Amino acid sequence: MRRLKAPSDPECATDPLCCAPIGDAILGQTDAERLSNVLKALADPGRLRLLSLIRAAPAGEVCVGDLVEALDLSQPTVSHHLRILTDAGLLDRERRGNWVWYAANDARLAEVRDLLH
Repeated sequence: MRRLKAPSDPECATDPLCCAPIGDAILGQTDAERLSNVLKALADPGRLRLLSLIRAAPAGEVCVGDLVEALDLSQPTVSHHLRILTDAGLLDRERRGNWVWYAANDARLAEVRDLLH
């Protein structure tokens, strides 16, 4: 359990359970805006499901047609959600002929995870 002492409290410097002083954990304006955009993109149950389906795909990528069937949503709705996730940098997309394939952008997801940690 963490004690709630102010960092200026003389005992705080010698107490390992005392809260650490404010430091590198503060988000800068740019990081806060980027994280906010990503969290907005994730703040939809359909988009969360899309991301989880794509991340769970055995090949690490999924064709847009397979996503429409898996979610029981209309193709325009799925495409809208995919565009938002792609614009947020959470998905990579590749056109192959008439189909578009999506894969999770693991580097971006790791960056978001680090910002939240």
